[in-house]
Amino acid sequence: MKPELVSTDARNKLEDLSGIEIKSGENPYNALIEACHGNTVEIQSLYATHRIARNLQQRDKFLSSEFSELIIDPFLLRLENPELEPGFKDPRNCLVFWARPPDHIIRLAAYLQQSLKQAAPNLWLMPTHRMHMTTLEVAHSRTPAEIASMVALMRPRIPTLTNIPFTKRARLVKPFISYDLSAIAVSFLPAAGEAVLSPAPVAPHPEHIGHPGLLNDDTTESDDYSYHHLRRDVFDEAHATGVPIGSRYVVPSAHITLGRYLTQADHETPEQREQWIQAIDNLNSWLESEVWDVEGGEFIGEWIVGQERGLEARNGALWYGGGRTIMVGEGF
Repeated sequence: MKPELVSTDARNKLEDLSGIEIKSGENPYNALIEACHGNTVEIQSLYATHRIARNLQQRDKFLSSEFSELIIDPFLLRLENPELEPGFKDPRNCLVFWARPPDHIIRLAAYLQQSLKQAAPNLWLMPTHRMHMTTLEVAHSRTPAEIASMVALMRPRIPTLTNIPFTKRARLVKPFISYDLSAIAVSFLPAAGEAVLSPAPVAPHPEHIGHPGLLNDDTTESDDYSYHHLRRDVFDEAHATGVPIGSRYVVPSAHITLGRYLTQADHETPEQREQWIQAIDNLNSWLESEVWDVEGGEFIGEWIVGQERGLEARNGALWYGGGRTIMVGEGF
């Protein structure tokens, strides 16, 4: 009998480092909003606290004298190297709602990927056409039949769910490389009054439901509805279908996976690991000075969830950007 494969999540738990305590049985996104009194500056601060604390935690692990190994994803390893287990298929089926990044964010993410690849040539990169941000994970690691029954129950509300960002606009800003022992991502913070830099809505667009911040530059008004508010509303709408919400984790993080480790080769020695951390630090310094709040720069680091397309309801074996689309909401 073949040994059961263990997901990287089991070995690399993503814990909430913002200091917010979630009450059992409640919408888990409400806790942070209530702790911040709905104030977007405070919400942004807690997102920043989480990602900075996690990077410091992971930095210590990489540079520790007790470092033993990276956490290699056994599922992805077999998918990328079929000779290890011919005919292998990922058995973990999921049901999610994704936010797809617009073109200008994909361009930035691709640039970051290539920079990281220079520092770690064996890094597996997420294909750009598969990039996504998980707004809500409804279920994971289930059978196709289980997921199908959930989809059937949720289907009447899926149009509403996928179209929430069309009238409720949430901005994300300040891209930053976040990492751990299994993967690396670009993370964002909910906006809190920064100047609007994103491209205008694609014409033709109904101006009467436009985003105030885009039309009037009134970012104070527009940012009152944060990405965390969006996640809260998507959770409430999905929960109202009667489908139990079984997310693996609920943390203040808005991230797009850039890559994963499939070998120890680039990080075997202390010198290699120090160079890796330095490469990440250099990229984060570049992002802060050349991308954050920069008007007319080579890259735009801000996006509004729903640009180009609404949320995407998706199911299947989609751990690495695969699976199938059930419905995509209208973009702007």
